[in-house]
Amino acid sequence: ILGEHLRICPQGYTCCTSEMEENFANKSRSEFEAMMKEAGRSVQTTLTAQHRSFDSYFQDLLNKSEKALYDAFPSMYGELYTQNMKVFKDLYSELRRYYRGSNINLEEALNEFWTRLLERLFKLMNPQYHITDEYLDCMVKHAEQHRPFGEVPRDLKVKATRAFIAARSYAQGFLVGSDVVKKVSQVSLSHECTRAIMKLMYCPHCRGMASVKPCNNYCLNVVKGCLANQADLNTEWKYLMDSLVVVADRIDGPYNVDSVIGTIHMRIAEAISNLQENKDSITAKVFQGCGNPKISTKGSSSEEKKRRGKVTLEAKSSAQALEMLVLDAKGNLTALKTYWITLPGSLCSKRVMASSAADDKCWNGMTKGSYLPEVMGDGLANQINNPEVEVDITKPDMTIRQQIMQLKIMTNRLGNANIGNDVDFQDASDDMSGSGSGDSCPDDVCGKRLSKSPSTRQPETHAIPKQSGHGINGASSTSLPSAFLLLLSVAFIAAQHLCR
Repeated sequence: ILGEHLRICPQGYTCCTSEMEENFANKSRSEFEAMMKEAGRSVQTTLTAQHRSFDSYFQDLLNKSEKALYDAFPSMYGELYTQNMKVFKDLYSELRRYYRGSNINLEEALNEFWTRLLERLFKLMNPQYHITDEYLDCMVKHAEQHRPFGEVPRDLKVKATRAFIAARSYAQGFLVGSDVVKKVSQVSLSHECTRAIMKLMYCPHCRGMASVKPCNNYCLNVVKGCLANQADLNTEWKYLMDSLVVVADRIDGPYNVDSVIGTIHMRIAEAISNLQENKDSITAKVFQGCGNPKISTKGSSSEEKKRRGKVTLEAKSSAQALEMLVLDAKGNLTALKTYWITLPGSLCSKRVMASSAADDKCWNGMTKGSYLPEVMGDGLANQINNPEVEVDITKPDMTIRQQIMQLKIMTNRLGNANIGNDVDFQDASDDMSGSGSGDSCPDDVCGKRLSKSPSTRQPETHAIPKQSGHGINGASSTSLPSAFLLLLSVAFIAAQHLCR
C-alpha cells in the first residue's frame, strides 16, 4: 500500500500500517535498551568477579593471620594471652571494619591496640604492685620514648596503613565501576533516538526488505547519536581503569598485602617478645618517671605461666596467588578501558548485525544501497551535525553527568591510596552498592590525621596517569565531598540553561 500514513519510515510503497509502525517502534526501543543492558551486564560481571576474587583473597589473609594468633598464643604466652584475648579480637575486628569501608582512623585504631595491650601486659608482668588507672596513664605517656615493643608498632603502622588503604580503595574501585555501568545502562532512549533506532532496525521490514541488513556506517551514526552522553564517560572511565592498574601494582609491590597482612600475628608476637626481654629496664624507666607504685596486698602471682612452650610462628605465603590475581585484573582493566567509545561498533556488529561499510546492498535508511554520510565522532559535542539523530548537545543527561562525577571521586581516592594517603569512606553497612558516594575528608581534617605518621605521607611514589583537574598527582592532591561535587555539577548545568 502507499505509505503516506507512515511517520518514521520512508513514505513509499509499504507493507506496514500505522499500528504496525508503532509496534515496530516500541519493539526496536525495548530491544535496543535490552542490548545496552546486556552489554553492560558483561562489564559488570567482569568487574564484580575481580572484586570478589580480591576480596576473598584479602579476607582469607586476615582470617589466617587471626587464626594463627589464636592457635599459637595460648601456648606461647599463657595468661598474657588468655587474659587479653579481647584486645586481639578487637584489633582484627577493627581491621575488617576499616577494609569494608567504615569511617575508622586506622592509625588511631592501631595506636589504641598497642596502648591497651601495654597497659594490660604491664600489670600482668608486675603483679606484686597495685597499679592504678592514673599510674597507667602516666606509664603510657612515657611509653613512646621507652619503646616497650621495640620498632614493631611504628613499622607495622606504616606498612599496614598503606596496605589497607590500597586494598580497600582497590576493592571499592571495582564496585564503583560496576555500579556506574549499571546506572548508565538503564538510561532510557530519547524520543528522537526511538525514531532513529526504529528506522534503522525495522523500516526495512516495512519496505519488504526484512533480510537486508543496515549499512555499518549508518548504524554507527544512529548508535553514536543515541549514546552520545554515554561516550562522554570515556575520559573518566579510562582514568579509573588506569588508576586501578596502578594501585594493583602497589598491592603486589611496595604495599604488598601478602607480606604485610599475612604476618600481623608474627609482628605482634615479636612486639610482645621485645617487651618481655626488656621488662626490667622498661619497668625501671617507668618507675623513674612515674614513681614507685604501692605493693599489692593480694600478693604476687607466678609469672612463669606466660610461656608454656616454644612455638614457632610462620606465615604461609600466597604471593603467587596475589601475582595471578593482579595479572588477571590488569588484563581485564586494560580490555575495558575503551568500553564506552567502542560500544557503538560492538552493538552494530554483534547485536544489530550491520553489513560492512563497503557493502552497497545494505539498508541506508531509505532503500537498499550505499551509505554516503561520514561517521560522526564520539561524545555529545560531536553530534551537532549527525544526519540520523537529532541531538541537543546543550542538554547533557544528568544521570550520566552524576556518574562521571562518581568516577572522578573514585579516581581521586585511588590516587590518594597510590601515595599512601587516607580518605574517608562511607560506611559499607549503609550502602554496599559501590556507588562511591562517600564523602572525602577536608584537607584540614585529613592533614591532622595523617600528620601523626609522617612516613605514611611520603611513601615511594608511582605516578597515576596525568589528568587535568583531578588533583591526584602527588601529595598535594585534595578530596572534595562527593555531595558537594554533585551539587556543583548540577548548578553549573543549570546556569548554562539560564544563560541560554
